[in-house]
Amino acid sequence: MTGSAVLRVLVADDQFLIRAGLVGLLEVAEGFEVVGEATDGAEAVELAARTRPDVILMDIRMPGMDGIAATERILAGAPPPAPRVLVLTTFDLDEYVYGALKAGASGFLLKDSGPRRLLAAITAVGSGDALFAPTVTRRLVEAFATRAGGEGPCGAARAGAGTLDVLTGREIEVLELVGQGLANAEIAWRLFITEGTVKSHLSRAMTKLGLESRAQAVVTAYESGLVVPGRNT
Repeated sequence: MTGSAVLRVLVADDQFLIRAGLVGLLEVAEGFEVVGEATDGAEAVELAARTRPDVILMDIRMPGMDGIAATERILAGAPPPAPRVLVLTTFDLDEYVYGALKAGASGFLLKDSGPRRLLAAITAVGSGDALFAPTVTRRLVEAFATRAGGEGPCGAARAGAGTLDVLTGREIEVLELVGQGLANAEIAWRLFITEGTVKSHLSRAMTKLGLESRAQAVVTAYESGLVVPGRNT
């Protein structure tokens, strides 16, 4: 988030009514400024570069360039501070959420969420929170990981588990609990440490692994085999 009190938001959704509803809500809410509307991923990339928003509300399924590809391009090319991408999705249908998290999205929100929750999510992401709803992320990642077919991410990606060797024992513990969907307060309670210490361990782990968001940390925990769907509960 920038130093100003107003969050600058770019809305990307190919459905006019949804896009107009989001823009209308943000325009009447205090503390938000809509800096652009994109009807597809390519337009979102162009507008993000031109308007430098704090937060991008990104639909996944759009014609041409989808939300995943757009997120990757925006975050790869953005000078710091990069915008925070909040993906808008439908829980049962969007199997692309996993890819969006890997692309660097900071989190996601269900499209049927109410106005108050939407504004709170944008504020949280814009303020630097790495993930708005870790428990929902856990359910989604587990669902799509088990549907991946073949070995799945927890089997095929075990070859990459060696990357965890750079972490300390405590950092691995924190990463595992993050992967299970626990919030910082819950992790602190589990490990008998402060929330500040949890944040420090997670930050160091993410730096060592080259991760940009808590969402990517969740994905890494699954892909490395540190968290196995249905087993780590």
